[in-house]
Amino acid sequence: MLPIDVIVPQTAPRRWQKLVIERLKADGYDIAVLHQPGTAGWPAVASAAFAFERRVFRRHGPSLADALPAIPAAVSGRPAELRLDLTGQATPSDIPTISLLFDGAGRDFAAATAVAAGGLPTIEAILDAKTVVGRALPMVDKRESSALGTEDVLARAVTLAVSIPRAFAEGRLAANEPLSKGGRQGAGAMRFASAYLGSALPRLGREALRRLRFRHAHWRVGFRFTDGPGVAETGALGTGWSVLPDAGDHFYADPFPFHWQGRSFIFVEDYPHATGKAVISAVPFDAKGVPQTPQVVLEEPHHLSYPQVFERDGDIWMLPEGSGGGQLTLYRASPFPDRWVAEAALLEGEISDATLFEHDGTLWLFATDRDGYGSTSDTLVVFSSRALSGPWKPHPMNPVMIDRRMARPGGAFVRRRDGGIVLPVQDGTLGYGGGLGLSELLQLDAQTVRLSPARPVEAGGDWPYPKIHTLNRAGRLETIDGIAAVRKRAQDRSSAS
Repeated sequence: MLPIDVIVPQTAPRRWQKLVIERLKADGYDIAVLHQPGTAGWPAVASAAFAFERRVFRRHGPSLADALPAIPAAVSGRPAELRLDLTGQATPSDIPTISLLFDGAGRDFAAATAVAAGGLPTIEAILDAKTVVGRALPMVDKRESSALGTEDVLARAVTLAVSIPRAFAEGRLAANEPLSKGGRQGAGAMRFASAYLGSALPRLGREALRRLRFRHAHWRVGFRFTDGPGVAETGALGTGWSVLPDAGDHFYADPFPFHWQGRSFIFVEDYPHATGKAVISAVPFDAKGVPQTPQVVLEEPHHLSYPQVFERDGDIWMLPEGSGGGQLTLYRASPFPDRWVAEAALLEGEISDATLFEHDGTLWLFATDRDGYGSTSDTLVVFSSRALSGPWKPHPMNPVMIDRRMARPGGAFVRRRDGGIVLPVQDGTLGYGGGLGLSELLQLDAQTVRLSPARPVEAGGDWPYPKIHTLNRAGRLETIDGIAAVRKRAQDRSSAS
């Protein structure tokens, strides 16, 4: 395969750089490792801050930001056709060279400083120091932690760096975006210390106080029956919403409505706070449209959520997220709605919110993939198959995008009355569950996946929780969910202390 020179710091390289080399070798590339003179060490103040936070969050394993003694140099038997500069400091060459910029700076430490300041760094892959050939907008899950947030960013540096050589080898590396106008001055100890003391530590303290009083997360499901255009057509929540009641000791989320034999159901993630592991429950409605008592219909040893339910080939199926179990499993109702039997493992890995769609005679799955490290909410992957049970083939563009604003699906595809096809997508700009957008499917075939920029769903109306992350509709029944600020009960606060 393609011979690549990977350039790493001679002194104090980072674990993420070593992981890039390992991943490229595993993909079959002929890798030579070259050293860039000088040190890439981070200031002691950053190392101390990260060590403190990792103790606070009880993270004891290796980190992608860890400094390593050295990455051994290695030679290749063939001249390189591509250079991958992971230092941001390599000298120019006649060989095409890809380098990574973190908010416009060549050193990865710029990402740590940006996260400490409360920013969301952008990573750009630059060809020959001139043009952008790839871009990643990583999701930062724990905004209160500079250490864990930087881990999320470096994880997507790995994803982007590993994807670029394949696109280069296949002739898909197009220079189609201008360079961002980021902070090219880089980052030093004083900037990091100022950001950490002025922004990161106060954020950490505020979140600690919030968690003493409030649930970490508590979702509420909304539903309405409507004959008119829904949210996917209007782009706004509008009015007429009712809240699915819960007892407070657990929440419902990820609602998928379904009609069967004249009856309406909503399938939900049912999350007991006491166990921290969700099951799938079904909420039946009576003839007057009043929700009845939810019933647990599926439980596994791992967390379950996002229960997309659909009818196909004479059976009723469910495709829930089970990323904690390491695979995406297809279930069949036997009988509906009370019992579900595992029929096939469709995909391996930490696959989140897989959304099934049939288009031009082919079945497609849109989902996010954690890719080993980092967030589950920023890396879109697409798979196709002729049969529901598979085999499922990865799209050659995978990862289709790395974008916290729209990579993670937030509900089933919608075929609008005007013929357009829309995918609800989660917008993580304000954090997980921070908002929902609508992205139009522009092209989908064996070579190309194109989605439009997401149009934000307008909150307001009579729905009291503006931060939403799921939208679905079946017939007249439309569903959403929103995150609520729910105070802990006295016994919960005492047990936490």
